Amino acid sequence: MFSQIGELIFNNEAVAKTSDFTMGLEVEMQRVDETGNVSQEPYPAAIGDEKTNPWLTNDYLETMPEMVTPAASHSLDAMHYLYKINNALRAALAPGELLWPLSMPPKLPADKSQLRLAKMGPKKEAYLKEWTKRHSYSEGTPCGVHINLSIDQHIIDLVKAGFPDKFKDEKAVRNYLYAVLAQGFVRYRWFITYLFGASPIAEANYFEKGQGIDHPVRSIRQSSYGFGTKFQGDYTDVQSYVDRIEDGVKQGILTSDYEFHGSVRFKGNANLKELPKTGVEYIELRMLDLDPSSSVGVRTDTLRFIRLLASYFIMHPALPLAEVNRVLDNADEMNDVVAKELPTEPCHYQNKALAMIKSLERYANQIQLGPEFSEILEDLEDRVINPKTTPSAKLMNYVENDSLESYALRRARRYQEAAMESLHPFQGFAGDHIPNADELKRELDK
Repeated sequence: MFSQIGELIFNNEAVAKTSDFTMGLEVEMQRVDETGNVSQEPYPAAIGDEKTNPWLTNDYLETMPEMVTPAASHSLDAMHYLYKINNALRAALAPGELLWPLSMPPKLPADKSQLRLAKMGPKKEAYLKEWTKRHSYSEGTPCGVHINLSIDQHIIDLVKAGFPDKFKDEKAVRNYLYAVLAQGFVRYRWFITYLFGASPIAEANYFEKGQGIDHPVRSIRQSSYGFGTKFQGDYTDVQSYVDRIEDGVKQGILTSDYEFHGSVRFKGNANLKELPKTGVEYIELRMLDLDPSSSVGVRTDTLRFIRLLASYFIMHPALPLAEVNRVLDNADEMNDVVAKELPTEPCHYQNKALAMIKSLERYANQIQLGPEFSEILEDLEDRVINPKTTPSAKLMNYVENDSLESYALRRARRYQEAAMESLHPFQGFAGDHIPNADELKRELDK
């Protein structure tokens, strides 16, 4: 059953536009040496200045490059850009250097103060030092995939014209639709963690002695042992989201609004306080582990599935406002249960997961999506029925002496060798001129 907005979109034959999200990808990986230790090499000079290059920058550590794609209209385009940027990074690595393909970091030094924080300018460096004092070096080291989604302008215009009494202007439409999306993704984060979680164990020295997990799990990174603050956001609406974060800063729980590392973030204004007035421009999804079966950390089918979910959330009824926090607090607890389950065992919420797959199948048929979506959903249904086919469970086949190091290095070497065979790696990051999005797209499309 569609919502009123969903009915409007369906009746205007615009459903296809609800999955035509502009998509940008951000993928972090660790640089390691040939033995699996965190690299001691400096930031690669051939990819420019980490402080000014928006497409190849650094995250928490100096050894954690982050690849950022320009916004793309289609999943395949986003992946095309990511592959080109990934190859440019690999071509710039020092001899013997590799990119670690797992979300959980490689073995860390016993003295973690040996790890080098990213050099991102005085303000960011001060923030990283303060963050480390509040948390730990280990907590900042897991890597993942962030997906930025922007709703097609046609949908925003259609909703604005169809509900003039409900929305006073375009910004109100944007804020409402992005809040609906955020609620949907937070509500079903546990589902995504089950399907794509890929961090079952930690390497040496990630946990302090006597701490951490006592058995493999689906996703350390997506559990309460994972990255970031445990501060919960308020996704009732955009103003509530901003107020909750601002309150966290005032109470000293957060050092700044940047420290809010929720599984979904509203984006659109560098000044968070102004976001409700200027309007959300996109959401950032932060709930995917690196997929080690891909050299770039994510697969095209995964992106298609995320787009399908987003379309489904827009078309179906939103949560009642009074119920948002209760439902999403419960969803956070569900996610932690799923993240900490044995990866080879059925999900505690298996029946709910199967019901969600069926709902998505009905929706995909209803709006006549292509056969590739049916195939994706069939594969994911098999993951729900057969937990041993999930990414985390598959990784357990390669554990040796409580470590995935041998597997990760084999993958890393294979991906590095393949990248070195690329005929025309992009060389445009080393000069003084930083390409803008349009220039970069033209170069990457060659």
